[in-house]
Amino acid sequence: MQRGLFITLEGLDGSGKSTQLKKLAAWMQKRGSAPVITRQPGGTATGDRIRELLLDSRSAGLAPLAEMALMFADRAQVIAEVIEPALAAGQTVLCDRFTDSTEAYQGGGRELGSDVVLEMHRLVCGGLEPDLTLLLLPSLEVSLKRARRRNDRVTAQSGKDEGRFEAEEDEFHRRVWEKYREIAAREPDRVVLIEGDLGIDEVHEQIVEAVAMCLSEAHVYSVNSGRSA
Repeated sequence: MQRGLFITLEGLDGSGKSTQLKKLAAWMQKRGSAPVITRQPGGTATGDRIRELLLDSRSAGLAPLAEMALMFADRAQVIAEVIEPALAAGQTVLCDRFTDSTEAYQGGGRELGSDVVLEMHRLVCGGLEPDLTLLLLPSLEVSLKRARRRNDRVTAQSGKDEGRFEAEEDEFHRRVWEKYREIAAREPDRVVLIEGDLGIDEVHEQIVEAVAMCLSEAHVYSVNSGRSA
């Protein structure tokens, strides 16, 4: 059986990843290639518990290396429980964040550097790399405004606090933003950079173009006919 494709969506909180992931999944389903959808951190029962610890504002004082280690513990679990079984079964996996996020947030934002993150990825992820990464990078100001507004709304409605990273100073997020650009420049064959303050449909069109090409090259389905190859 042909191994499935692993596609990740990346970007700052507030970049529109969640919206675009849903639209992409619906587009794929219409073409007979229903994906497995997961997220980082989270995606498993264990991962959701780690996510709560990592994103809760009450987790103050968490050391950067401890934060990174928790990210990779979560990643190891979702790889074993969700991602690898789906890929082995020939399914396409859409994942909201992967190691690029750790390199951007802990390597860039926390200033740990890329080397320690990439070494942890090598040890923990067993060489698993996305076939395609869609990096959404609107302006820093727009992303932060959206993310903070959304977190305030979610907290008011549900009492759930996932705003620990959004509470960081703007300079932290600028380092994250710049590290994402560095990753895109380093790996242009894997990372498709979708930059600027574009509308939802404009972003979706660029995503569809990139994903259709990736699926076509992998012979998952014919782009013209929309039928399984």
